[in-house]
Amino acid sequence: MQWDQPALHSGPQPLWWQIAERLRREIEFGEFKPGDTLPSEAELNKAFGVSRTTARTALDKLEQEGLIIRRAGKGSTVLPPHVVQPLNQMSSFTEDMRRRGFTASYDTLTARMTVPTQEAAAALGLADDSKTFMVSRLLSADGLPMAVSHSWFAPSLFTRHPVPTIAELNQGSLYVWLEQQCGRRITGARETIGAGVADGELARALEITRGMAILIARRLCHDPQQLPVEYAVINYRADRYSFTVDLVRSS
Repeated sequence: MQWDQPALHSGPQPLWWQIAERLRREIEFGEFKPGDTLPSEAELNKAFGVSRTTARTALDKLEQEGLIIRRAGKGSTVLPPHVVQPLNQMSSFTEDMRRRGFTASYDTLTARMTVPTQEAAAALGLADDSKTFMVSRLLSADGLPMAVSHSWFAPSLFTRHPVPTIAELNQGSLYVWLEQQCGRRITGARETIGAGVADGELARALEITRGMAILIARRLCHDPQQLPVEYAVINYRADRYSFTVDLVRSS
């Protein structure tokens, strides 16, 4: 099936919906593969004789569904399949992406000693005026932004070891670095997930529209002795990342 054949028809379904449905099916059947560019608004206008607003609405719908990403000057690019993270599985972002056939990469936005937020201090059991090491990083999969994480670490980690450098932070998993350099292995965590919207700064980092929905995970990680190691707040793109959990009926 060609995306522009047959012609659109008048009926209960709006024209923009019909265009979006055709392009969606072409993506699902592999006619448009990850990395391919969809027809532009101008090409949709010419093919279907619709207004620019109708074409834009169709592409906006596909972007909202997480099927494409739209960038000025680059058009509408088909994204890889949606990433699903099991809630009952503890893993680093690197491990998570590797299992799904993606290559993880990191861009450190901030790394410094600072007074943590009240939320982080309470989670780590720190006094209000204590300082600890804080890291903010952009997490990407195959070069596409997936999340921005903010992590605060227990000060005891660095009494005998220097804090990681920017180069080390950009190389890969923080969990691996902690185990190899500090001898502290993260074995579990308690995580709470909620919804939010992206402010201007977060939207720019994730390359999404300001006010777009995001998933916010708050995670307290611990070692084998149940001592807190890291408190993290991770802001995920809701159009690229989702969580799943297996439920068992109690009775």
